[in-house]
Amino acid sequence: MSAIKARRLTLPVSCHPGTFVGEYVPFYFCPRSIKLYVIHCANHVELTYRDGQEPIVPLEASLNQAIGWADGDGRSWAFSLSNAGAFYAQFRSQVGQLNEVNWPAVAASDFRLADVKEGKQAEFLMHERFLWQLVDRIGVISRGMAQQVTSAVRGAAHRPRVEIRRDWYF
Repeated sequence: MSAIKARRLTLPVSCHPGTFVGEYVPFYFCPRSIKLYVIHCANHVELTYRDGQEPIVPLEASLNQAIGWADGDGRSWAFSLSNAGAFYAQFRSQVGQLNEVNWPAVAASDFRLADVKEGKQAEFLMHERFLWQLVDRIGVISRGMAQQVTSAVRGAAHRPRVEIRRDWYF
């Protein structure tokens, strides 16, 4: 959705003045994101991608390890309490503030209620880049996709485990 991508380039990350949401590598705190649901339904007028959810491969990393690496590298990180691409998003940058995330909403499979929908879209943001070595696991929807991903990472120095995780999809 190009309008969302463009907006993210102009939205400031309040806890890191001078930076914008679009400068950060975004991660959801859950694999079954609302964005994946939109891709699955393929009925949003602004959605240009229409190849379904099978080619989408969620990457999983330890939040604590990612924060530790960022702090050691002098790299900014933050998280939002809702969709980081919304004008009203609130940002935090302290581990002690993670309790402000609506964790029941993040874990919810039914996100029709507005407060659940907002909370489920909370994002972890790493400024400019995310270290590939921090990825622990790659989730895939099928055996065929597992074979493709395994083949793609075969020659890499770091090879996260690849698992069929049908429960990560719609």
